[in-house]
Amino acid sequence: MEQEQEQKKLPNVTIAIVLPILGYLCCCLGGLPAILLGGGGMLILKKSYASLGEDAVNAYNYKEWKTARILNIIALVLGVLMLIRWIYVIYTGGGWSEFWSMVMEQYQEALEQSQQ
Repeated sequence: MEQEQEQKKLPNVTIAIVLPILGYLCCCLGGLPAILLGGGGMLILKKSYASLGEDAVNAYNYKEWKTARILNIIALVLGVLMLIRWIYVIYTGGGWSEFWSMVMEQYQEALEQSQQ
């Protein structure tokens, strides 16, 4: 009688897919959340792969693992691009104090308009 060989599963692949998706949603918040979530996902994937060693390639959810890896790389790249964009916007706007005073001025104008 042949005994079926049980295929192993890479752990935490689902959470590694969810993290970059949340990173995409938070990308406009300066890029830092996307970098943190994408980096966290990459760490989870690295530990997941290391837990099975060379057998990881034969795991039945290896394709999902590769998909999660691609999603996390995209989240990291988008986060870095957004962070560079925000640094550029703040730098060309006269620095942090000038940028912050402009934001507060627009906030005050919107507050006055909403009270009318």
